[in-house]
Amino acid sequence: MQTPSSIRILSVDDHDLVRKGISAILSTEPDLSLVAEASSGAEAVRLFALHRPDVTLMDLRLPDQSGEETTRQIRARFNDARIIALTSYDGDQDIYRALEAGVRGYLLKEMVHTEVVRAIRIVHSGKRFIPHEVSQQLSGFFPEVALTPREVEVLSLVARGLGNREVGDALGTAPGTVKAHVQSILSKLNAKDRTHAVTIALSRGIIHLHSQNLSGSILNG
Repeated sequence: MQTPSSIRILSVDDHDLVRKGISAILSTEPDLSLVAEASSGAEAVRLFALHRPDVTLMDLRLPDQSGEETTRQIRARFNDARIIALTSYDGDQDIYRALEAGVRGYLLKEMVHTEVVRAIRIVHSGKRFIPHEVSQQLSGFFPEVALTPREVEVLSLVARGLGNREVGDALGTAPGTVKAHVQSILSKLNAKDRTHAVTIALSRGIIHLHSQNLSGSILNG
């Protein structure tokens, strides 16, 4: 039940079971009130503007757009929005992107039962919430040369099993240019070969592949 002193919360996740679980946890806390739920980025932006919640729990993987982009859209209109990423993504690049988008906290879904209430209260108080497990991921790779957006595109296509000529055709560039990008990627990631680079990139959240795309990928070649 909402009281005048309740912390008002918007839950954003495309999985009903996740939202129901969060709702069940919040319902046991007298100072927390779930005011709205969204299953997509566009719905989250609309409901945020309608309800102006105190804290938003934001999944990073949504069906229409990323949680990072949704966070940017909300903060572009409401720069005081306090948003916590609640996600299964634990790669350092996932974390960097979310923090750059403006999240105030980063919580892994495996921690939700033990930490989500504390995270909400800390972020609502104006502080950041970055668990030790998350901060360790950041410190393990900082500072490090980041891949360029084009290199990420190249690596994503390489991960799907495409050769240099096929990648070049997809991006409208010469195979020699693709080869140069691949060499730069290997150097930046300290990878032995293309397969090793893809493995590193997936584990760090530099690229993501949906399960249906993996059947013909380089990792299964």
